[in-house]
Amino acid sequence: MSEHRRRSPNSGGGEQPPGPPSGQRPYAYGTPPDGAPSYDTPGRPTPRRAGGQSGSRATAQQPRMTRAEMRKAAQKGGRKGDGGGAGKGPGKGGRGDGAKPPGKKRFIDYPRWGKSGVRRWLPSWKQLLTIFLLFFGGGVAAVGTAYAMTSVPQLKDIAPAQNNIYYWADGSEMTRTGQSNRQIVQIADINKSAQDAVIAAENETFRSDNGIDPKGIARAVYNMASGQATQGGSTITQQYVKNAYLSQDQTVTRKLKEFFITLKLNQQVSKDTILEGYLNTSWFGRNSNGIQAAAHAYYGVEAKDLNPCQSAMLAGLLKGAGYYDPSLSAANHTRMFGTPSDPASGRWEWILSKMVKIKAITQDQMDQCTKAGLPEPIKQQPASNLNGQVGYIVDTVNKYIEGKDPSITEAALGHGGYRIHTTLQKDKVDMLSKAVDEMAQKNLDPAKRPNNDNFVQVGAASVVPGDGALVAIYGGPGIDKGQYSNNADTTGVPVGSTFKPYVLATAMQDGVLTQTGPDGKPMRINEDSRYNADDLSTIRKPDGSLVIDTTTGKPFKQKNDESGPQGYVTLRQAMIQSFNVPFVQLGEDVGGPNVAKLANQMGLSMSAMPTSNQSTAAFAIGTSTPSAIQMASGYSVFAARGQQAPMYPVTKVEFNGKALPSFTKAAPKQVLDQAVADNITSVLQDVVQSGTGTKAKAVGRPVAGKTGTTDKGTSAWFDGYTPQLATAVTMFREDASHPGLLSLIGTGGKSSFYGGDLPTEIWASYMKNAVAGMPVTDFPTPQAVNTEVDSSGAPSTASPSASASASDSASATAAPTTQAPTAAPTTQAPTTKGPGGGPETCLPGVDCTSPPATSTKTPGGGSSTGSSCIPLFDCPSGTPTPTATKTKPGGGGGSSTATPTGAGTAAATP
Repeated sequence: MSEHRRRSPNSGGGEQPPGPPSGQRPYAYGTPPDGAPSYDTPGRPTPRRAGGQSGSRATAQQPRMTRAEMRKAAQKGGRKGDGGGAGKGPGKGGRGDGAKPPGKKRFIDYPRWGKSGVRRWLPSWKQLLTIFLLFFGGGVAAVGTAYAMTSVPQLKDIAPAQNNIYYWADGSEMTRTGQSNRQIVQIADINKSAQDAVIAAENETFRSDNGIDPKGIARAVYNMASGQATQGGSTITQQYVKNAYLSQDQTVTRKLKEFFITLKLNQQVSKDTILEGYLNTSWFGRNSNGIQAAAHAYYGVEAKDLNPCQSAMLAGLLKGAGYYDPSLSAANHTRMFGTPSDPASGRWEWILSKMVKIKAITQDQMDQCTKAGLPEPIKQQPASNLNGQVGYIVDTVNKYIEGKDPSITEAALGHGGYRIHTTLQKDKVDMLSKAVDEMAQKNLDPAKRPNNDNFVQVGAASVVPGDGALVAIYGGPGIDKGQYSNNADTTGVPVGSTFKPYVLATAMQDGVLTQTGPDGKPMRINEDSRYNADDLSTIRKPDGSLVIDTTTGKPFKQKNDESGPQGYVTLRQAMIQSFNVPFVQLGEDVGGPNVAKLANQMGLSMSAMPTSNQSTAAFAIGTSTPSAIQMASGYSVFAARGQQAPMYPVTKVEFNGKALPSFTKAAPKQVLDQAVADNITSVLQDVVQSGTGTKAKAVGRPVAGKTGTTDKGTSAWFDGYTPQLATAVTMFREDASHPGLLSLIGTGGKSSFYGGDLPTEIWASYMKNAVAGMPVTDFPTPQAVNTEVDSSGAPSTASPSASASASDSASATAAPTTQAPTAAPTTQAPTTKGPGGGPETCLPGVDCTSPPATSTKTPGGGSSTGSSCIPLFDCPSGTPTPTATKTKPGGGGGSSTATPTGAGTAAATP
């Protein structure tokens, strides 16, 4: 711009430049914009003149600024935050929050300068993009570095052979197991059918996939990061890598390392090499690592000589040999080969069909396998270090370890490297084994009674009450004798009447559904509550309706072991004599699911008490199939006065010298009131003293227990305890080659077979020695508990009214009865109405065909019957209505007397 335009023609205050036209901003004619410094506007700062003076007009010494200069000045002023204009809010470039601007431009503009409110704290898109690029680049660099540094293991270095060492409770070594049978062979020496069977079973896309299952990896990483159960690799390549790095260290870092190895393997080696490594490092059971060892262990042949039928069976073991090895148990056999009527349900035939699908074999070849018969494995050659009970102990301990820590799989244990400290006491294990052997020598003679004394099985277990330690088991004669299934931990053997204490405990702890207590909850009853015990009695649901037999469509009638009428008896007496009818009705009154819930809290697994069984009337008398270990654990709760301590056979597990954290003993918890547990113990003491378990008195100290026998004698039990030790013993017959329970009737030359016979003898013989060094301790004196709640039709007593299943007719009030029917075995409660208003079968003295009987109490709370009459119905005029008094020595039951006022007495002598 020329000099004459920049300077005023009259520096001394002459003529001023013309102002802006009307309606236009002065900025167009040289006036600075808003926010720019002004040199001629009143009230605004002016530049200093020479000598420090200031003026309001430009002079020759202080020229006016051009518009470009003023624009720059305005921008600088805005950045400096000088207010931008008097009286105005935050403008462009201003923060508006009163904060002073930084002295110089920041490297990271955060919080963002020039923004207010939330925007000041929100990163700009440039900042977000920068952050993303930094993290992405860093991640790529980290992955690349990790990938480059990860080496692929050599097959010979994978999973070096190690032993597992098991210790007795006193610290002495029990045995050693582990990877002792491993033989590496080349892929050319593995039959093609074996290769194809494994691919069909585990990863049918193996030949074409990239070796990675992203979903499976993401799921496994998430599970480990969140502390959930880990999962194995989904592809054969991933499983091979997992085999290479089997260890207890289940971490995200290790999983990522496996991921990188999988990627490298898939890029660097052929599929045949990967398959060769997988087949040589996989666990097949029978102490066999690799296909070559498995071929020898199961079929006695080389891997190259396996046929498609055998190959499919071996491939089926990869999901878990302990679960599928058909030689271990009948259940395993069914899982592998299906049933005769449905072989397609087995894993073996499923794998053959998959082999047809991937065109590994033809349909004709599959048909040849199914028609030729099942490829049953050869007899297992037991390891010499697992003879006797040691093999069963190792089996029990391994199952417990796998259940407590899912990362320790059967394959991991097969590879070895663990030091396992158990609770098993060698002396007690020997005592239990000796008791079984002595019983067999004394009573069993297979040569003399081949149809009765063959295939007799015994299982037993001992648990410390209040602690949960498993101190002894008997699983069978030994795997060296050909007995591979562990009878101490077997399932499928019904427990019979030994289940009745759980039903009584539920009624006493949770109450019956037929009557509501003052608190609005089911009424909690006691062992003096009286129930009908007549043989072949009908059973009613809590709503009063009859239980219907689904096979006949007619009312269900429960049978006792003894025929004939028994009248109304206390639950104590019903337990002593092991009557079925009272407990089946009690089971309906409390509800099967409630019984199962409490039994589960006491130590029985829900899998042993399937939901389908819980709704049946027979559930209360032992259709469930818990193991001897579980039953010993459950009964230990009674001995521990209601405290449940989870069973445990392991105190410590170490891997590579480091103790693993999953094996800390759980603290006991109270699942039963002390008074409830003590009263049930009192009842079970009476079972031993005067009931079906009298042979247990041979222990020579206070004991409590219950016998159990199932229908047709297919199993017999005795479960009992002292204050220091709880033990369960079961007997059954089963031919391993023909799964299914056989009758025990005739075993040992006995025409009938009960839990009170040989099982109780084994229990008493063992317990007498096992507790010999322990102080003789009595059980606590039980305190009175709950209320007597009699079932429908029970003779009137001085106790609170009967349950809701009792009659609501006048006979429950105006005409209380004192008798129970005697002659007619199907006679029901003597009331005109059943629970819920439904009709009963008959009313004694009115429409029953047989004379009634007077119910009297026997020692222990039982009853006897005698001919009498029903007041207000057939008693002579003037006969008084009876009243009743109760006595309960020690609060645990005892006797009761029914005393008619003014005439005659019907009494029970203690």
